Amino acid sequence: MTESATIDAEARTLRMTRDLSGSIKRVYEAFTSPKHLQRWWGPEGIETPHVDMDVRVGGAWTTTMRGADGAEFVVSGEYVELKPHNRLSFTWGWTVDGERGHSTLVEIDLESVGEGTRLTLVQSVFETREDCERHEQGWTSSFNCLALATRN
Repeated sequence: MTESATIDAEARTLRMTRDLSGSIKRVYEAFTSPKHLQRWWGPEGIETPHVDMDVRVGGAWTTTMRGADGAEFVVSGEYVELKPHNRLSFTWGWTVDGERGHSTLVEIDLESVGEGTRLTLVQSVFETREDCERHEQGWTSSFNCLALATRN
């Protein structure tokens, strides 16, 4: 039973790596500065009109994303780990009908690669495999925006 639980949890864990041309300092700041986060946060075509960040371990964060149709999506969490220019992790939960839903842990590792940065994201554990797949699409699109916002 433990083996199948591990396999199931693994199937509901998202792992992504993206190489960016921006410096490691610039990429870290893109995640930890409200004015920088607002420039790229969310999939392509989404704006982020509200960002509230208390960037310290135990500090809370909230963003509101807005689609072209005006629909708003609120996600929030708490910072778990902050190692400037190397690593950050935070919890992630969508708010639906005023209630915060299932929480996942997002872990971001940054590594200098030449003049750029290798970003590795692990987000776990999603409630369903479908949720994991939707987040993969969202992060992929968001990282396209991040690449533009952090390029040298």
